[in-house]
Amino acid sequence: MSDSTLAVAPLVCAHCASQLAPTMLSCPVCHTLVHGALLQQLAAEAQTAEASGDTTVALTRWRHVAALLPPDAEQHAVVSARIAALGKGAPAMAVAERQAKEEKIRARFGRGKFGSVLGTIAVALWKMWFVVVLVLTKLKLLLFGFTKLGTLLSMLATMGIYWTLWGWPFAVGFVLSIYVHEMGHVSALRHYGIRASAPMFVPFLGAFVRLRESLHGDWENAMVGLAGPLWGLGAALVSYGMYVATGAPIFAAIAHTGAWINLFNLLPVWQLDGGRAFSAMSRNHRLLAAGATLAAFAATHEPMLLIVGLVGAALAFGRPSKQPDGRVAAYYVALVWVLAAVSALALPVASAAGRMR
Repeated sequence: MSDSTLAVAPLVCAHCASQLAPTMLSCPVCHTLVHGALLQQLAAEAQTAEASGDTTVALTRWRHVAALLPPDAEQHAVVSARIAALGKGAPAMAVAERQAKEEKIRARFGRGKFGSVLGTIAVALWKMWFVVVLVLTKLKLLLFGFTKLGTLLSMLATMGIYWTLWGWPFAVGFVLSIYVHEMGHVSALRHYGIRASAPMFVPFLGAFVRLRESLHGDWENAMVGLAGPLWGLGAALVSYGMYVATGAPIFAAIAHTGAWINLFNLLPVWQLDGGRAFSAMSRNHRLLAAGATLAAFAATHEPMLLIVGLVGAALAFGRPSKQPDGRVAAYYVALVWVLAAVSALALPVASAAGRMR
């Protein structure tokens, strides 16, 4: 299906034949929606996708609907609220769908003792296959950026600069860690049906992804923000795993630096990922997150945790979310603690490697 957000408006209103500018979404004379027929088609597709449990397609279609509605229209507010609600309910829906699939698999083998054993084995195999498909899907997405010339050139330029400062092994590992972090954002944006660019690198500032559509609601904002540190944590864990497997200190250095950068991104300020997470929390959630971060500092003595915790405590009394969700706070705290653990584990080896250079 073609991208409906790029739909060209007709030259005249179908209802009153008034002249229309190409960018108009409603007739200035009779106020008829310019893309009425397309809106009905997209809404029908969105409802069908919802009924079948395909949240990503449903969100994509609803976003197309929102893009073709005047921002001040009552329908726009209704659709925006639907997008926010659907995005927030997506995790629970995904869990329910997996549980329903497991029950269906078990039911095929009956309720007897023998059937129960076979059903348990079948569910275990299905879960393994689910994980394999999920990993392969994520790996395929990671290759996406390498197909974009702008991403590839900015990545190589950034690697070249870091190479002159820290040598090529660290430069390559560090830049790839940042790339994985940014692709976490891209993955979350795609899940919520939001079009976005591949990452672009800026030396000493990291990288960024350009959104081509708006986020709807604090939950979406938080989940897209926290997806970066989650994928960044994955990159740090892989790096530390390679250190354990090979004993090469360079991998510990990359793991520590990657974990540190992702902790920095959890600062609840400006457009950093932590700021997006705090936007979906109540004051109590923010105080809990700040306290847990300071506790992590007490356990690991990682200076960045002290900064993140103090800033979080200072900003906890800002305007809270209208629809706070405790899951965001739990997600944030879990990321802080695991990133802190990886940073602390890798730091002694990374520091020793630095002194040897």
